[in-house]
Amino acid sequence: MSRNQDSKGKGKTSGVGNAKGKSKGFARGNAPFKKRSQPKKPSNPDEIRLNKYIANSGMCSRREADENIAIGLVTVNGKVITEMGYKVKRTDEVRFDGQRITPEAKVYVLLNKPKGFATTTAEGKGRTVMDLVANATSANIKPIGRLGRNSLGLLLFTNDDEVVQKFTNSKNGVARVFQVELDKNLKFEDLKKIQEGFKIDGKLVAVEEISYIEGESKNKVGVKIKNTGNTILRTIFETLKYDLVKIDCVAIGHLTKKDIPRGHWKHLTIQEINTLKML
Repeated sequence: MSRNQDSKGKGKTSGVGNAKGKSKGFARGNAPFKKRSQPKKPSNPDEIRLNKYIANSGMCSRREADENIAIGLVTVNGKVITEMGYKVKRTDEVRFDGQRITPEAKVYVLLNKPKGFATTTAEGKGRTVMDLVANATSANIKPIGRLGRNSLGLLLFTNDDEVVQKFTNSKNGVARVFQVELDKNLKFEDLKKIQEGFKIDGKLVAVEEISYIEGESKNKVGVKIKNTGNTILRTIFETLKYDLVKIDCVAIGHLTKKDIPRGHWKHLTIQEINTLKML
């Protein structure tokens, strides 16, 4: 006779097999163990994974970034990093194959600056050009060069160090065209003097080009320079006993004010960016 046919029921069945379903308890030692969740280590908002940092810079994807990290193409603060998951701060100097990068895509914003705004990123200076481009991007862009508070015209903002260096290169630089209005007509001999270059405090001062503006009076001239600021213009004209009434930057390289009303900005097109990098 089989055990199930034993009418005396010598062996007690477990609760799991109890037909009457009196208990669904687990046998001792078989109860499921509920892991106590470990508190997550709070992440530092100032840190970012190195592969994400590289991907955000636009250099490559995260997967490709990992591959480049593994073969030693990435340095942080001068040290080669091959560790996966390595975290960096946004203030760290990260280089990808020798080129310094930032954890954000490259942004290029062109502003047509009005009067009354200082060209500075510092706070406590009243109205600044940063107020005018505040809604242009979340990237950490800065103006290249400067225009005086009461100067007008084009000002380029970017977070691309390579482009910034192109502008600030003392030998090459990028040409800017200004329309300058003086308190009186510019004498032709003074125009020639500026054109040929002359010394101020022992230093030769020269411009790329200077000419009267066609159809305008002789107190309005066009000047092309490669300096990043417009202080040089004041230095030149004030040395020759002229007061500057108005300074307006009308072109930066190939970039003009076309379709940018005063006080407005625009993002450069891909073609404009590529041409800028080729200057």
